[in-house]
Amino acid sequence: MGSRSLRWFLRIISGAVLLFLYVPLVVVVLYAFTKSSTVSWPPQLFTLSWFTKAWDNALVAQSLKNSLLVGIFATVIALTLGTLASFAMARARFFGRDTISFALVLPIAFPGIVTALALSSMVDAMPGLNFGVPAIIVGHATFCVVVVFNNVVARLRRTSGSIIEASMDLGADGITTFRYVTFPAMKTALIAGGLLAFGLSFDEIVVTFYLSGTTSTLPLWIYNNITRPFNQPEVFAVAAAVLLISIIPVYIAIRLAGEGALRPTSRGTQGALRT
Repeated sequence: MGSRSLRWFLRIISGAVLLFLYVPLVVVVLYAFTKSSTVSWPPQLFTLSWFTKAWDNALVAQSLKNSLLVGIFATVIALTLGTLASFAMARARFFGRDTISFALVLPIAFPGIVTALALSSMVDAMPGLNFGVPAIIVGHATFCVVVVFNNVVARLRRTSGSIIEASMDLGADGITTFRYVTFPAMKTALIAGGLLAFGLSFDEIVVTFYLSGTTSTLPLWIYNNITRPFNQPEVFAVAAAVLLISIIPVYIAIRLAGEGALRPTSRGTQGALRT
């Protein structure tokens, strides 16, 4: 097979994979604009009434508020713990470091139902923690930490330690070095990890289902209403909105994660020396 034929073959395969992944999502978006109160193919386009109905739905509004609240707090916890863990794994040398690093990334590989059952048992065993928003935040943070850790530790390992040593040799203390050298080098990785963690938390349903109690999040609202035949277009409208909300942080995170580690510059060195 020639190189030109191979390129066309790879293009066809890539296009088929993309169609397999995204055609169902396109169908969901189309159903959000149907004029009919029931789902039928082809959809009777075009109306925005289902978005208006969803916007005026008090339960949808409360579910959205809960999802945002959980996503923000889970992201903050993940950023704090994931960043600290990444510094320990990337900068320190100690016995069992590789084992701990493996244990940190392992939760993302666990089946969601297993993680949900384990966290549900933990909430039952802890008298100070009740089902609801606090339990969901803790549950989401357990796997969001992995996303932040992977992004930050990869960036730290690509950042040469010599620029930190140079800053210290030039008279900068630890805080100044972090402010002018280390933080600029890892800033985009932190933002990317935080955005991915938020997106992962915002649309999580399995862990949320077992930790929610009577609390509803947007994915749970969709799950609970999708089986109601005369409510499906409104559900598809909410799903389309969730899809948009999820795509934006993931897109920004991928763009930021593609940026290389910040190279040392005379401007950064001068900034460290001025302090």
